[in-house]
Amino acid sequence: MKSTFEKSKTSVKFEIKFDQNDFEPARTKALARLARKVKVAGFRNGKAPANVVEQHVDPNELASLTLDILVRQTIPKVYDDAKIRPISTPHVEISKFIPGEMAELTIESDIMPEVKLGDYKNLKVDYHQREIEEADIEDVLKRIAESFAETKVTKRASQSGDEVIIDFTGTKDGVAFEGGSAKDFSLRLGSGQFIPGFEDGIIGHEVGDKFNIDVTFPEDYGNKDLAGQPAVFEILIKQISEVVTPAIDDELAVKTGAFKNLEDLKKDIRQNLEAQTKRNSDDRYKDELIAKLVEISKTEAPKTLVQENTESMKADFRRNLTTRGMSLDEFLEARGMAMEDWEDDVRKRAEQRVISSIIVQALADELDTKVAEADLERQVAEMQAVYKKDAKAAEQLADPQTIENIRNRMRINLTLDKLAELNKPNAKIVNEKDEAKKADKESAKKAEKKSDKKDAKAKKAKK
Repeated sequence: MKSTFEKSKTSVKFEIKFDQNDFEPARTKALARLARKVKVAGFRNGKAPANVVEQHVDPNELASLTLDILVRQTIPKVYDDAKIRPISTPHVEISKFIPGEMAELTIESDIMPEVKLGDYKNLKVDYHQREIEEADIEDVLKRIAESFAETKVTKRASQSGDEVIIDFTGTKDGVAFEGGSAKDFSLRLGSGQFIPGFEDGIIGHEVGDKFNIDVTFPEDYGNKDLAGQPAVFEILIKQISEVVTPAIDDELAVKTGAFKNLEDLKKDIRQNLEAQTKRNSDDRYKDELIAKLVEISKTEAPKTLVQENTESMKADFRRNLTTRGMSLDEFLEARGMAMEDWEDDVRKRAEQRVISSIIVQALADELDTKVAEADLERQVAEMQAVYKKDAKAAEQLADPQTIENIRNRMRINLTLDKLAELNKPNAKIVNEKDEAKKADKESAKKAEKKSDKKDAKAKKAKK
């Protein structure tokens, strides 16, 4: 094999030439692999000699598999020999191929660009924390009580909180519109499931009532044909059920789980909320540390990675819009945004994502972060236990590349933990409650100033 390469700041291209001697070991492996699915009379499956197997396989399939094995073996070798680390999947292009005799190909990929890390030990980032209050615990208790709620059919007029079964038909300018009608629809009044005015219009009516509700769709409604438009809904109430929520007491605590009384349940809720808010605070702190490090570091984003991330982000966004019943064209039109501007915005965000990833990888190298084999094995075993009934997932978890991806994610998490440890001793602790109060005061001052200016303008106009 002969190989040469050209390297830029963000990519590398190898020129590879194979001769007859390179093919023989790969050909032997290809025959051994094909032998597993070839049935040869007189031999057990997979035990036939190579020369016999060769007589029973498609020559084109053998040639293709031989080249594939040879290329797969060559890729890590050429990168290792050149001491270059790829950060995108290598792209292989075959230019010449004579089975068993020669092949010429190129292997290209993005590579880890040079990174000039900023002072990662002295990042001036505040640590935001939130104290759990009794109101937070009460909110959880209310949700728990609601999960045990029972419905009881009633003959009285509907009230907020009731569950009603209705038929409805929505019309605009007298014509029914798509998605605006349903039969035997179950609705919890006050849930905010429908547009403003719809649920309030049902309150006070009884079973058998047939009536109209005039509404106006919000300006930012997903369907551009209805956004900001008036409409009429014809409603028929078929059933009203009172939702009976149990009292928040010791009996509810016992129903909930292994709790002796309400105080035990409250303690458990507080512990869970405190753990969750700490995780949220830690995650926010790490995100802001990375953002700050990216701001003071220097590197370049490889084009291939930026393009891959851009396409991935576009696809994700389109899928999210589809779940909301909206197309990309409708989204852009509703916001008065050109397709080119949206694509440019996605590309910039993709580039920022790639740069952040590269800088974190460089930091991991700088901090010499390593994942212990025992920890990796434990993580893989836990994932295998979760997906043991999913054959496809189990197969993926056995793939060396998947395991390497898991290792890399664990390495990044460890690196972020180290970054937080280095900076948290000097971080200013900010209480989110105090921060919110400060923001409210500033907002009130701005509103007051705006009002004063408006009054001054009105007085001036009167004069």
